[in-house]
Amino acid sequence: MSLNATPRGQRLHIALFGRRNAGKSSLINALTGQETAIVADVPGTTTDPVSKAMEILPLGPVMLIDTAGLDDVGYLGDLRVKRSLAVLEKTDLVVLVVDPGQGTGSFEADVLSRSQARGIPVIGVANKCDLYPDPPVGAWAAALPVPWVVVSARTGQGIDRLKRALVEHAPKDWTLPTIVGDLIAPGDTVVLVIPIDKAAPKGRLILPQQQVIRDVLEHDAVAVMVKERELRHALAGMTRPPRLVVTDASAYLKAAADTPPDVLFTSFSILFARFKGDLNTLVAGAKAVDGLRPGDKVLIAEACTHHPIEDDIGRVKIPRWLRQVAGGELVFDVVAGGGPLPDNLAAYRLIVHCGGCMLNRREMLSRLMQAREAGVPVVNYGVLMAHMHGVLRRALSPFPAALAVLGEDPEGLGEEIWPCHLAKYIPQ
Repeated sequence: MSLNATPRGQRLHIALFGRRNAGKSSLINALTGQETAIVADVPGTTTDPVSKAMEILPLGPVMLIDTAGLDDVGYLGDLRVKRSLAVLEKTDLVVLVVDPGQGTGSFEADVLSRSQARGIPVIGVANKCDLYPDPPVGAWAAALPVPWVVVSARTGQGIDRLKRALVEHAPKDWTLPTIVGDLIAPGDTVVLVIPIDKAAPKGRLILPQQQVIRDVLEHDAVAVMVKERELRHALAGMTRPPRLVVTDASAYLKAAADTPPDVLFTSFSILFARFKGDLNTLVAGAKAVDGLRPGDKVLIAEACTHHPIEDDIGRVKIPRWLRQVAGGELVFDVVAGGGPLPDNLAAYRLIVHCGGCMLNRREMLSRLMQAREAGVPVVNYGVLMAHMHGVLRRALSPFPAALAVLGEDPEGLGEEIWPCHLAKYIPQ
């Protein structure tokens, strides 16, 4: 299995149910942005459940299951419906697709009843709003009390809202199964670079560091912890190189310089960008940094409330660096704590989010979906700092898909691909 592969059993299983020609297959194509499912006007085009492992950004790895029409007829039709309903036994989230021209009735009520009996969350989708711009979802909700989203699979209208609904109504315990375990094998050594400075809590490690250590140990690997000044000495004393070096973002330059080029290298923030949210979305968001201009508004989003220290990373350092990049003053707003982001996101040129250690994955993905709907790029502290230090490509070495977001380096220089060399803004 490649470093970028997600096992079938570790994907969120989303099954689409509905009558023939409700637009289930078209909706799958709209969600994935690809011609994944066969689409035709002929009723009963999908005859058996079809599973497709996909990445839906920023939702992440999912298994989409297209099913036969609930109103299929005849002996074979009954068998198809029975086989479709059996899909519920492996489903994490049901999408009930309705054609407003057909309305709702016993077919949809039966799926809802079966789903509720199994504790499976259900989202109702009123499709074909390009043909039926005002579907009676209020009346449907009275009979089928589930959240409803109005979309057009043909035009793409409402698809981002549907993706956000998928995030918000996914099972509460849904998350990626590991932080670092898919990057290592039993017996591997992982070196964790953990600076001890005034920002570190007295007498303990911060939560992401604790979680990575636990994940390494649970996968029968060896965790070695050092401060940034001891990294070179620790590596020199090893009989074989480590599989992976993970650094705190505050020590990017020192740790990157001391880590051999053939050793995978990343940061706690980047690991948690993948574990809690969507790494590719946050890497793409880093590109917006170069486009900042004086007067632009930037939102600093923190998932927890804390007392800012003298040189606070989110309140002081990052704003200072971004002002230098923009060549003038920027307008910064700070929002702290859980819950959704502000409603006026479209007013911002960039959102800079913390690592999100106090959020679960569903909460973090919901925030990313808010930004996507508003058309605002979002990046987190660790990805932004790696970009500004000029080591983002190096810090993404374990993640081929995220590297692909950066594009190719045509000159092979190993530098960032954007025109502004941001490392000059970071004190050495």
